[in-house]
This record gives sequence, structure tokens and C-alpha cells, in this order.
Amino acid sequence: MGQSSSSLGPHSSETEGLEISRSCRFSFRSSSSSSSYSSLKEEGEVLDLKSGGFDGGGGGGGFGFDYTNNLPDECLALIFQSLGSGDRKRCSLVCKRWFRVDGQHRYRLSLNAQSEILTFLPSLLARFDSVTKLALRCDRKSISVNDDSLIMISIRCPNLSRVKLRGCREITDVGMEFFAQSCKSLKKFSCGSCMFGAKAMNSILTHCKALEELSVKRLRGIHEGSELIGQDIAASSLRSVCLKELMNGQVFQPLILGAKKLTTLKLIRCVGDWDRVLERIGNGNTGFVEIHLERLQVSDSGLSGISKCSNLEVLRIVKTPECTNYGLVCIAEHCRQLRKLHIDAWRTNRIGDEGLIAVAKQCLNLQELVLIGVNPTSLGLAAVASNCLKLERLALCGSGSVGDAEIACIAAKCLALKKLCIKGCPISDVGIETLAWGCPNLAKIKVKKCRGVSGGIAEWLRERRKSLIVNWDDVQDKPLVDASVSHSGAQEMGIVLHRTVRQGTDSNTAAASSSSSNGPLTLFRTKIGFFAYRNLVQCAFSRYPTDDNSSNGNL
Repeated sequence: MGQSSSSLGPHSSETEGLEISRSCRFSFRSSSSSSSYSSLKEEGEVLDLKSGGFDGGGGGGGFGFDYTNNLPDECLALIFQSLGSGDRKRCSLVCKRWFRVDGQHRYRLSLNAQSEILTFLPSLLARFDSVTKLALRCDRKSISVNDDSLIMISIRCPNLSRVKLRGCREITDVGMEFFAQSCKSLKKFSCGSCMFGAKAMNSILTHCKALEELSVKRLRGIHEGSELIGQDIAASSLRSVCLKELMNGQVFQPLILGAKKLTTLKLIRCVGDWDRVLERIGNGNTGFVEIHLERLQVSDSGLSGISKCSNLEVLRIVKTPECTNYGLVCIAEHCRQLRKLHIDAWRTNRIGDEGLIAVAKQCLNLQELVLIGVNPTSLGLAAVASNCLKLERLALCGSGSVGDAEIACIAAKCLALKKLCIKGCPISDVGIETLAWGCPNLAKIKVKKCRGVSGGIAEWLRERRKSLIVNWDDVQDKPLVDASVSHSGAQEMGIVLHRTVRQGTDSNTAAASSSSSNGPLTLFRTKIGFFAYRNLVQCAFSRYPTDDNSSNGNL
């Protein structure tokens, strides 16, 4: 850490006669008085030019007197904890004491979990012996750490409370079982793109009695016919389960139904029928407070099962096209403590005024409502505004039926509203003008991709209500994209459209394709067709963002 003698030598003219200023640690002033220089040298505050550091305390090199010598290690550690990752790494190299204090008080560690790290693990774990939060990440092109590395970590760091594994494909059920037996104080466990399976999950649930949060994403070791996860296991402390992109995620059913303290359940892009799992929730655990359903095969039967959770406060239904007003009515009639409701109906027109009126009549504590691809009218919005007097946050995105009349209704009746977001709706300046006198508690409004709204009305609204934050974008300068359709959603619709067109043209091209159906050129054409039709769908939705008839026809 000290400077070499070539850059800071004893005969350097720039550093000759330098004296440390007591008013600033890193400022120097020249002094012609040899007596003052001698006095500073006796106090041990003079730059040792030969070693590139200071004589006075601190251990290791530096560029001035180390005033942190008077600070206890605990105070110095608190300063390090307030720094960013890069600054903290650089500070740990200043001197031996800072290096030691940083290692002893670093509780969070993230490692590039490639196989080559095995030789460095002993020294790393010896330095960071107080780690309680560990993340191991490995990219797809590299070989990850294996069971030996995980076992070494579990032995050296038995007090781990949070562990995250990403892309650790070489870790097996054997290594996970040993890890679970050693790290019994684990509270949060997250894994993604790993190869171990149900046996490893059961080991974690069996030995880690204090586990509170479990997140599983793309777990490759769970196959059809795998053993059930959580069966005959108490999991008494488990409060949150998140399952993402699993092929056979239904094996977690015993855990979901058996964990009595489970309050949060998130099911995102998991393949298979989930109605059976959700139907049995009411017969098992009814203490759920938050449930997320995204891109699942779930229908009103599943929502009816969720409705048995009378304590439900947060519900997100995202891109589940089989859910209709009937399921939402069941939720509203039994989950009257609902505070947050997010619905992305994907413009299927299966959820509308009927479901919203039921929510408005029963869920009087509603504070946040997000409607994407839903087409409510002033009838449904008026019911929500009149009954849900605590509504503070409202978002309307990609709703072709929301116009100036609906915005005027919101402005007149949503007295507690603080944040309003309007995106991709056929409103005009007339509707925005009504917000200048309505919604007295409105603090922020966001208007995006609404063709009828001009920049002048946004400036007028800012002048009219000085405290109001107005976010507005000029759609004339940007290509329009349908607010209710995400990029991945456009890809999926591109696949459907591509299949439809190919089915219509197969009869005309049967003779030509029979001779080369198995060749590499067919695969190339398929890929080209996929991207071409995907772009076609995106362009169509960009051009007609509010045309419900055309969009629903594609759906």
C-alpha cells in the first residue's frame, strides 16, 4: 500500500521539508523551520518517505497521520458500513488495521462462484469470519462451485442467516443436505438455476427450523414424479414462499398447505394446472395475507379457493386469462380486508364493471387499485370512488373505455387519492382539466402514452396546483406501445399468430415442405418467421393502442 521509493524517494524536491497540517489530514505545507519538523518527528506524525507511509501508528502505509487510531474498532466498522461496495474495498487496503476491521465486521459477502474459487476459500473465509449473508453466483458459461466448496462454507460459516445461490449447477442434493445440517440458523434461502431437487429442499425445511423465507426459481432437479416437498414437515417459522418458472412446482403443495404461519405466496410463470392447489388452500392454511398469481393456468375455481383466506390484504392477478368477474366477486365477498388489488386482464374483457362493483361494495379498506388491460366504465369507477374512501393510489393502463367522463368521475369522488397514473387511455385535455379542482389530496399524477393530452395542459396543471408533481411524456416524439402488453406478452402473441398463419398456409406448401421438412433450412425459416410476426404484432399494437376490437380479436 505504500508508495515505491522511485515516486516518493528521500531526495525528491517536491516532498522535501513537508509538514502535515493539523487542520486537514491530507493537506501539506512547506516549512523552512527545522525545529518544527523535528518536533513533529518526535510525535510520530511525519511522512516516512522510505516506507511510503507514516511513522505514527495505524499499521501500514498512508498519506497522513491516521486520526482513526483514536476510534474504537466498532466505530470504524460503522463508518465502513456506510460506504459503497467499491469504496469499502479500497478502504480495506489502506492499512493493516482497516483490513482487519473490515474483515471482522463484514456481514454480507457476494462471491463469483466459479470452480476456481475453491483454492481461495480458506483464506477468504478466515478473513470474513463474521459473514451471515452469503450470495454465490455463477454465469452460464462457467463451471460453478461443487459440493466440496459448499461443505467448506457451511463449516467455516455456521451462523449464516441468508443464503442466495444462482447458477450453482454443480451442487447436488448431497452437498445441500450437509449444508442444511451445519447452518441450522438459516432464515432466508433463495436458489435459482440450480440442479439439486426435492431432496435438497426437504433437507433445508427439516434442519433449518428458523427458515422464514423460501424463494425457488428454475430449479432443474425437480422432475415429474419427484418426492413431495414439505410433507410431514412442520416448517413452523416459514412466512413467505416464492416459486418462479418451475416445471413441476405442484410438488410444493404439502408445504403451501402445511405451513401454518405462511402469509405470503407468489406463483410466477409456473407450468401446469394450479387450480387444485389453490382450491385446497381454504381447507388448510387460511392465514394468507398476500398472494401473487402471474402467468399461471388458474381459473375462477382457484380464485374461489383463495377467497377462503379472509385475512387477505394484497392480491395480484397478472395475465391469467381464465379468471373472470365471477372469481373476483368471490374474492370481494369473502376477503373484505383487501387493501391492494392489482389486475392485469390482458384485454380479455372477462373482468370489468361487475367485478369492480363487488370490490367497491365489500372491500371498503381498499387503498391501492391497479387496472391494466381492464375496461371499466364510469359506473364501476364511480362505485369504487364512492365506497372506497381510503383509496390513495390508482392506476389505469391500457383501458380503452377510460375517457374524460371517467377521469371527471375520479376527480369528483376520489377525495383521498394521492397518486394517479394514466397510461395508454383515450383521454384528452378536458379530462385532465377536471383534476385541477378535484382530488384535493392529489400529490402526483403520471400521464403516459395518451394521444389526446398535450404538453400545454400539463404546464397549465402545474401552474394551477403548485404542489402537484406532474409527469407527462410527449407521445408524438416516441413510438407508442400498448400499455397492457409487455414485451414478453408481445412475444407470446407473436408465437400464436405465427402458428395461425402457418396452419393456414400448410395446405398450399405441403409439397414443397415434404422434401425438406427435416432439413436445417426449415429451422432457420421458423426462426425468421417467429421474429417477423413478433415485430408485426408489436407494430400493430403500437399503431392502434386503444382499439379494443382489434386487440381483442388478436387475443
